[in-house]
Amino acid sequence: MLRCFENDDIQHVDNRVDPVSDADTVETELMLADLESLEKRVPAAQKKAAQGDKEAKLIASVLAPALELLRDGKPARLARPEGEDELRVFNQAQLLTAKPVLYVCNVEEESAANGNAFSAAVFEKAKAEGANAVIVSAAIESELIGMEPEERMVFLEEMGLHETGLARVIRSGYDLLHLITFFTVGPKEARAWTVHQGAKAPEAAGEIHSDMQRGFIRAETIAYDDYVTLGGEAAAKDAGKLRQEGKEYVIQDGDVLHFKFNV
Repeated sequence: MLRCFENDDIQHVDNRVDPVSDADTVETELMLADLESLEKRVPAAQKKAAQGDKEAKLIASVLAPALELLRDGKPARLARPEGEDELRVFNQAQLLTAKPVLYVCNVEEESAANGNAFSAAVFEKAKAEGANAVIVSAAIESELIGMEPEERMVFLEEMGLHETGLARVIRSGYDLLHLITFFTVGPKEARAWTVHQGAKAPEAAGEIHSDMQRGFIRAETIAYDDYVTLGGEAAAKDAGKLRQEGKEYVIQDGDVLHFKFNV
């Protein structure tokens, strides 16, 4: 989270408001931590590779480019490989600067809807890096905590907002991590489940229970918009909007699913 507002009552360590510089400072610290880690790992892997260790050879080939980038003052994520084995090794390294980046711009209440010059600079930085950025007002979020849901919506509308800052952060995080949500709905509760984009129906069933994935038969599926517009499962079924999908069905964001499986 980056400070994107001026307030004489709140001191900054550098006595100025510069969110882009703040972000650069944090990333430099993370790069130094990764650099220290790889300067130990890479030579060790190269030594084992020279002795014929195949896994060590793979590790050295994947992490050496990341080490060179870090030495040049660039984050390790720029060395992210494409191959399955290479990607496994890269992820296992748990490098801090290999993680996707989401900049959260904390602005004053008046700028919560459209941001300000500070947040605009952060968004420009994020775009150049392939990162994400969102605008929130921590002051507004703190006021929302004690409100009832109905009060929250009225308050947000008065501020020119359609959702909370927390909702924007969650949505942006899902987008950055390529995640989607599907729902299971019963007479007593509705639950949301998370899968990666491109997940097929059996994999989604496995998020609920591994037995459901192993014994998967089919998924009764209703698109989110149809479920909400028509007013529930029964109405969607009567309107012909309930579909029977098999093992190759790719889950869509918001799908309402009922899984059939063998025990």
